[in-house]
Amino acid sequence: MTTQTATASLSPGSKQIRWGIFLPPWLLVISLLVLNLINGETFLAVVNGATGWILEHFSWLFNATTFVCVVLVIIAYFSPFAHVRLGGSKARPIMGQANFVWIVLCTIMAAGILLWAAAEPMYHLYGPPAHIEAKSQGAIAWAMQTILLEWTFSPMAIYCMPALLFAFAFYNMKKEYSIGSMLYPALGDELTPKVMPVVDCICLFALVAGMAASLGSGVLLLAGGAESLWGVKSEPSTWIMAAGIIVAAFIVSAASGIMNGIRILSSVNSRLYIFLGIFVFVCGPSAYIMDLLVESIGLYLNDFIKISLWTSTSSGDAWSRWWPTFYWCNWMAWMPVTSVFLGRICRGYSVREAINVIFIFPSVFSIIWLVLFSGTAINFEYAEMGINAAMKASGTEGATYALFRQLPLSVLSIPLFLLIVFVSFVTAADSNTNAMSGLCTSGLTVDDQESPISLKVVWGLTIGGMCLVMLIAAGIDGVKMASNLGGFPNVFLLVFLCVAFAKVLSNPKKYDTYKEDYDERGRPIPSERLHSEHYDAEKKVSLWRRIFIEPAQ
Repeated sequence: MTTQTATASLSPGSKQIRWGIFLPPWLLVISLLVLNLINGETFLAVVNGATGWILEHFSWLFNATTFVCVVLVIIAYFSPFAHVRLGGSKARPIMGQANFVWIVLCTIMAAGILLWAAAEPMYHLYGPPAHIEAKSQGAIAWAMQTILLEWTFSPMAIYCMPALLFAFAFYNMKKEYSIGSMLYPALGDELTPKVMPVVDCICLFALVAGMAASLGSGVLLLAGGAESLWGVKSEPSTWIMAAGIIVAAFIVSAASGIMNGIRILSSVNSRLYIFLGIFVFVCGPSAYIMDLLVESIGLYLNDFIKISLWTSTSSGDAWSRWWPTFYWCNWMAWMPVTSVFLGRICRGYSVREAINVIFIFPSVFSIIWLVLFSGTAINFEYAEMGINAAMKASGTEGATYALFRQLPLSVLSIPLFLLIVFVSFVTAADSNTNAMSGLCTSGLTVDDQESPISLKVVWGLTIGGMCLVMLIAAGIDGVKMASNLGGFPNVFLLVFLCVAFAKVLSNPKKYDTYKEDYDERGRPIPSERLHSEHYDAEKKVSLWRRIFIEPAQ
């Protein structure tokens, strides 16, 4: 069944549902949900067996591929390829840089960084690898190194490299709106169209699993917040209510279109993130946070290659599989579809400008955010304020709320944090639901990239269902299992994307349809970024206005 024939008309002579892309991953997810309802023990046994096998046999591949992505992005930043403008030198950006930065942060980080920033250091302090003593100074150093590895430049590279590749394929090579379009430089014009439908199907299933994992983090945080504020126990009934609210919100946001829902939500969240970060710094152990920031950056940079490629084989335990490898699985589950979304809004940016927005700026923000919350949690735990005890009593989400209860004005800061959690996941789910629906729709063009609302509703409900099944069946371990299932097939795709990116990087003119943007030696001609489509030339816009005022307009 080809994508040309397996379609159903949505409007005369325009967009069509690609049933051959939509049905296989959707039916696979529904089958898993039905299996859980019929026999929950069999469902858990199947998922546990699959994730265990993935982690045991492929940790090395996840680590190595992630490291290669970082290397490729750095090479691209300093190479002539950095001057290539995505969409050609006359392309006008869809949005301004401030909007773009905050959308990247909300799309990639979602609720995950909010859940783990305070909780993960507790796991590493009390359960480090075999060669490190628990709750020692070495455990603190290890915890901070590991957290920065898992949440900064490495995951951003997993998204940045494919996003640049998709933008180049879609806008500069004039290829189809498909994940598989990124494979043209690696597989050629003859083979790529044959594998594109298969790639799209696999990636859609992977993203449903990855989004279910992230939604699980958001649900746990909202339920934990309700328990902390109002004494409502965090249990399956609370999870169902929280998931229902989040899913309804991101479906409505996705239905409103990219320049409405996502742009407004990300701009609101930018203010909330900054305000809450300043609050924790001022009211928390400020001097300790600054000392830890400088020290952690030094440790991270000094040991970057070692910890990037470490699989814990020499330690004789499986620690690496359940931490760095878990994160690489999670990032890779989101990678193809998120990259399509980010690549879609890269139009009008040069490769170097896009790397700044997707790779550098979010990584710097994550370093600051992580040291703020992880450092505060560690400091409070050593001061015997009960962060780890709260986590043991209330679950992973308990660490964050225990931290806030030790700060002033917790009655205000906890609701603010809950609002950030809610808006963060809604923004991330909105962007990816848009991208997923777009992959299931034929007839999308550079000028018309909005897919049918019906597809967005179906995918939103499916993600919510899978999230609840994994949470109710296995709690926080269910979140990790969903990530592993989602990331496994995509690591092989990422290997091919690395090859494709390297080929484009070495000779972009060969693949670019905008030959006029290169000199006689085949080197890209630098060009200025044009104003975005929504730019008002009458405004004199300061940096403060670009960050805090302009995004909401």
